[in-house]
Formats: sequence, C-alpha cells, structure tokens
Amino acid sequence: MDFNKLIARVKNILLTPKTEWPVIASEQETVQSLFTNYIMILAAIPAVVQLLKLSIIGISIPIVGGTYRVGIGMGITQMVVTYVVALGVCYLMMLIVDALAPTFGGEKNQVQALKSIAYANTAGWVASVLGLVGLLGSLAALAAAIYGIYLLYIGLPSTMKCAQEKAGGYAAATIIIGFVLSLILGMVLASVTGLSGAMGSAMSGSLNSSSTYTPDQNSTLGALAAMGQRAEVASKKLEAAQKSGDAKAQADAAGQMLGAVLGGGAVEALAPDALKPFVPETLAGLPRTSFSVQKQAPIGMQVSIAEARYGNNTGDGPSYELTVTDAGGATGLMALAGFGALEKEEQSDHGFEKTYHQNGRLVHEEWNNSGDGEYTIILGDRFVVMVKGSHVPNVDAIKTALGGFDLAGLEALKSQGVKKG
Repeated sequence: MDFNKLIARVKNILLTPKTEWPVIASEQETVQSLFTNYIMILAAIPAVVQLLKLSIIGISIPIVGGTYRVGIGMGITQMVVTYVVALGVCYLMMLIVDALAPTFGGEKNQVQALKSIAYANTAGWVASVLGLVGLLGSLAALAAAIYGIYLLYIGLPSTMKCAQEKAGGYAAATIIIGFVLSLILGMVLASVTGLSGAMGSAMSGSLNSSSTYTPDQNSTLGALAAMGQRAEVASKKLEAAQKSGDAKAQADAAGQMLGAVLGGGAVEALAPDALKPFVPETLAGLPRTSFSVQKQAPIGMQVSIAEARYGNNTGDGPSYELTVTDAGGATGLMALAGFGALEKEEQSDHGFEKTYHQNGRLVHEEWNNSGDGEYTIILGDRFVVMVKGSHVPNVDAIKTALGGFDLAGLEALKSQGVKKG
C-alpha cells in the first residue's frame, strides 16, 4: 500500500475534484484493489473514532448530566459492526449506481460505480475525526455530507459516462436509495450492538439542480443544491490558483471553497465592538462577573463570539452564562438546520430536552431537575444566542433572564457584512 499515493488522492479529490475525477475514471482498478487500497483504510477512521468516543472519552448526557461510557468490549463490538456495515453499504451502493446507469444515459461498469461511491465518501470519512470534539464534529459531519453531494454530482459524468444535465437526477436517485438503505442497516446495527447505531458517513450522496430536476429553493434539498452550485463556482477559482503555483492564492482559494460549501463564505462576521452592545451588564438582576469577545477566521470562515458570566460575588445562588455567536462564514449550516425542521422532544424522570420553531426561529431547551438548564435561539439563520442557568428553579427562569436581551436588534443585523455576488 502506497500511503503517499493515498494521501495525494485524498488531497486532490477534496481540493481539486473537477480535475481529479477524469484521472480517477481513467485509472485501471478492480473492485478488490479499490477496497484494499482505499475504502478499507478510510472507512476505518469513523469506526475507530466511534470506539474512542463511546468507550474512552464518553458521551455527555445533556438532561441528566455526567458522561456515559460503554464497556471496551461493547465499544469494540460497535466499532467492528460499524466498519463491516460501512463496507457492505459501499458494495451495495456500487450495485445500485451500476444498475441505475442506463436510466440516466450512463454506461454500466461496477468498478467505475465503486469509484463514484468511494471517492464521494472521502470527505465524510476524513471529517469524522472531528467527531471527537462535540459541536464542531457535528458541523464538520454536515459540511462533509454536503461536500460529498457535490463530489458525486460532478463525478458521475466522468465515471459513469452520463451527460452532465442528467447528473443531478442520477445523483438524486442514488442518495435517496442510499439514505433508505442506511436507515435499514442502521436499525440492524442497533439491534446487533444494543446501541443506537449512527450510519452518518455510510453514504455521502448527492442532489443538485439540473435541467431535469429543480428543487424548491425554500426546501432542504434546495439549500443543498445551492451549496453545490456555490462549491462549483469556488472550485473554478481553486483550479486557477492551483495552475498559478501561488501558495497564498491556493490557500485563499481552499478557504473560499470551504466557505462556499458552508454557505457563508461571502459573509463578514460582525466586529467585536458590534457584538458588545448585545451583552448586558446585568442579567436577571445579577451583575456581569466576566466578559470576552473575539473574532476568528479559521480557514476562511469568519466567526465572532461574545461570552459573559453573571452571578453573585459570594459565588452561591443562581448564575448564568450568556454566549452570542455570529456564525458568519457558516451561515449555510444555520439555514440548513432551519430548513430541516430539526424538531424533537424528549422527557424523563430527570428532566427534558426539546427543539422547536417559534415565530420562524429555531429554539432549543434543556432542563434537568438538579437546577441546571439551557435555552438557545437562532436568529436570522445567522446568530446563536444561548443562556445556561445553574441553580435556577426552572427553564422559565432562564427564558425570563433572556427577556431583556435585544433579540430583534441583533436579528436586524443578519444582512450586515453579506457580500453580494
């Protein structure tokens, strides 16, 4: 196994997919060689990460508090089953992509079909490493899935010889079937291991607009299609930068590509001074005991965060933590959450957790009977306002504490810093 070749392939398919897909399509491979030299190696990443998360690091339990870990034996079982099922999904999806080829004007070829699945899954497999870092891991998984959509969409014409105008429909059919397949196998995984199996990166499929299918722009699929289109535009800039040999231009273009996938690459996050007015000196009658605000731009994505703590000088009694985040360069993820209508409600003897929409805003509540809770609201598909309360009587006390916050004023800034074109 040539690991230098594997690393180069991962880099190229992620950064310059439009030029890499024709190279991939022309390579002489077999089903066995693709599995042994690429799929079996990269598909192991999420399985190992899952073991570390389940049995070593543990899973935080929001309602009851604390950290839950499974025994190392069960963790290993989960890892092995997840890995085997992931390989099985790749093989089944190869058969599906191959069978669908004539329907969309393509040519049947199982090796090329497996290439389509394997390399479209690359982003999800690589990004699974970030699953060890909580919320960042969730956002990375979503971004990787979206990028996998784009990869499959632009790859099918090269591998399966379908016309570009039919690639959207081909990719859509593939992802719908793959999604259903993943759900079924996920239930099998859960029944085998006794745990809720997450098939998150089992299939990074695709859907994009084409001359034969145009999703509603106000739907989840429409949001995904728009992200794919932005990624296509950004990829042209990346290809030009690669040809120029300018290292800085390549780095900037890579950042723009990621920003395009996240849907907010053209958004200038608010300056720290602009966030300060939204962090009051008192909250629920309690004085502010600490305060910080910063603006970051990791790999081209701008994000601004203001944080403050409120409580008594004695350190006892109720206390609150306020976090105000301008998602900036990741606004596409926020919009996708809203489009997806991610609503749920769970209750137990220890408390409850629920996510719902209210006045067009996505709201999340958590509460446990020990006196700790959280209330989060997303404004304008861009700003996240979160208040955590400790030693408070109920979640309504947290909502009341946020009552003096200028939600409407912050939401009114949702278009500020958005670059046209």
